[in-house]
Amino acid sequence: MKSHRFCTALAAAILFASCSAEQHISRDVKKTFKNSALIRQYRVGFALYDPESKKMLYQQDADRYYTPASNTKLYTFYAGLKILKDSVPSLRYIEQGDSLIFWGTGDPSFLHSQLKNRKALDFLAGSPKKLFYAPGRYTGSFYATGWAWDDYNDYYQAELNELPVMDNLVAVRKSPTGGLLVSPRLFTSCFEKNPEKKGDFSIQRAYLENRFEYPDTLVPDKFEQQIPYKVSETLTLNLLSDTLNRPVHILPRSMPSYARTIFGAHRDSVLKQMMLPSDNFIAEQLLLVYADQAGLELNTGKAIAHITKTYLAGLPDKPQWADGSGLSRMNLFTPRDMIYLLDLIWQEFPDKQKLYDLLPAGGKSGTLRNAYAKTDQPFVFGKTGTLSNIHNQSGYIRTRKGKTLFFAFMNNNFLQPTAEVRKEMVRIMTGIHDNY
Repeated sequence: MKSHRFCTALAAAILFASCSAEQHISRDVKKTFKNSALIRQYRVGFALYDPESKKMLYQQDADRYYTPASNTKLYTFYAGLKILKDSVPSLRYIEQGDSLIFWGTGDPSFLHSQLKNRKALDFLAGSPKKLFYAPGRYTGSFYATGWAWDDYNDYYQAELNELPVMDNLVAVRKSPTGGLLVSPRLFTSCFEKNPEKKGDFSIQRAYLENRFEYPDTLVPDKFEQQIPYKVSETLTLNLLSDTLNRPVHILPRSMPSYARTIFGAHRDSVLKQMMLPSDNFIAEQLLLVYADQAGLELNTGKAIAHITKTYLAGLPDKPQWADGSGLSRMNLFTPRDMIYLLDLIWQEFPDKQKLYDLLPAGGKSGTLRNAYAKTDQPFVFGKTGTLSNIHNQSGYIRTRKGKTLFFAFMNNNFLQPTAEVRKEMVRIMTGIHDNY
C-alpha cells in the first residue's frame, strides 16, 4: 500500500514538474518576444513545440500565413522521404530491335556538378544500340509559378525540363591563358565580347536565347560565374551527343507503361545536396521525379497536388504551395503547418543523427553555418529561407538540458537589413537552448 502511494505521489510530482517546466518556457519565451524592440516592427510568426508532451509551448500568430522562401524545401524533402526508395530514378527506357529509346524523369543528379552521378550516362554509353531520346513528358513552363523573370541570369534560377544536364547551367571561369573557359564546351561559340558593356566584369545571357556577352576587358583573376542556359529539346540532344561522343536522335513517342528504369544517385545524397546549400535546381527537379514515380505527367502543379493529398492531408491549415524551392512568393504556409511537417519528418528517422546529418547545422554546416557561433556540437538543425524582406528558420533545437523541441520562426515584410533580423532570431533561439 505504501509502495502504491509512493508511486502515485512520484508520478504526480513528475507531472507537476513537467507542467511547471512547460509553463516556465512558455512564459519566458512570451516575455522575450514582447521585449524585443526589433521584431515588433514587422510580421513575425513563431511556434515552439515539445514532441514528448505533444504540446505547443508557445505560439505567436502561428495560424497566420507567411511566405516561407526556402523553408518550402522541407516539404520537398519530406515528399522525397515518402516517395523515393534507395536511389533517384534517372532514365526510363525500352529496347526495340537495334534501338534504345529513353525518356527523362527530371533527375537533377544526371551529371550534376557536385553529385557527379554518371550511372545513367554510363548506361547509355555502354549500349551497343542506336540511341533515341523521346521528349515530351514535361508539361510545365521553363519556370515555376511566381518566379521572377528578371532573375533569369542568376545561378539560383536554372530552367526546368525533363532531362536536365549539368545543373542546366553554363560554368565559366578564367582560363590559364587569360580568356574564358566554358563548360559545357558546346557553349563556347555562344560567347562574344561587347565593347559597350561597362561596369564590373560579368557575363549576361540574352533572355530568350543562348547568346552570352561580356566586356572587352581583361578577365579578373579567379573569375567564376554560373549562368542558366536556355533549355530546348535540340540543346538537350546536342549536349547528350557531345558528352557521349556518339549520335543521339530524337524520336517522338509516348512512354509505355512497361518502360524500365535506370536509377542514379543515392536518395539521401541528393536530399542533402538540396538542403545544405539550399539548391533550388535540385528541389524543383525533384518534384518532377516524384511525379514520375507517382505515374503522373511531369508537372510541378500535379506533383504538389498529389503530395498534398496523399501525405499532407492532416496539415492544420491549407497551404498555398507553388514550387519546390521557395523561389515563388506565391507560397504561403503557417508556422503551425511547419511544426506539423517537422513532426512528420521526425517520425521518418528512428536514428535522429541521420536526420541531423541531412540538414544544415547551426555553426557547422550548410546555410546555418555562419548564423550561429561555430561549434563541433551544434544545437540547431533545420532550414533557412531568405528572399528580399523575408528571413525564416524552421527545424529542431536541442536544449542544454537535453530536450529536443521543434520550432518555426518566420519573419516577413521587414525593411531592416536581413543580418539584423537573423541576429535577433539567433539570439532568441540561443536563449531557448541555454535556459531549458
